[in-house]
Amino acid sequence: MKLKQLFTDDSAVSPVIGVILMVAITVILAAVIGSFVLNLGGSLQQSAPQANFDFEYNESGPTVTITHTSGDTIDPARLSVNGTSNSYAVSGSNDIGAGDVIIDSNNYTAGETFRVVWESENGENSATLSQSTAPS
Repeated sequence: MKLKQLFTDDSAVSPVIGVILMVAITVILAAVIGSFVLNLGGSLQQSAPQANFDFEYNESGPTVTITHTSGDTIDPARLSVNGTSNSYAVSGSNDIGAGDVIIDSNNYTAGETFRVVWESENGENSATLSQSTAPS
């Protein structure tokens, strides 16, 4: 038996490695092209901001004041406040940051639920950032 020749004969190694590399490259290219075609990466860039809001109710008015207390700054065009029975305009033309009042409105209904809703620029995604129910 030619044991030395067995260890030095590597004629079949190169084609096997070549085939494995070609399959790997094909799979990677298919994944990259598929993600661009299906626009899988587009929605990742438009994730909802992280922000906290404080709801203050004054029953003598009745008035509600919603204030951004902490978190990311938000474009006011991306925000809306929806009540159970009404929609309220978000005030401000600059980005809304901590300490900014987004709603200072009167005539809310007792027991009304307010939701601060963010919508992505292309309208594909939306998220409720905060919600509160007015006292009855």
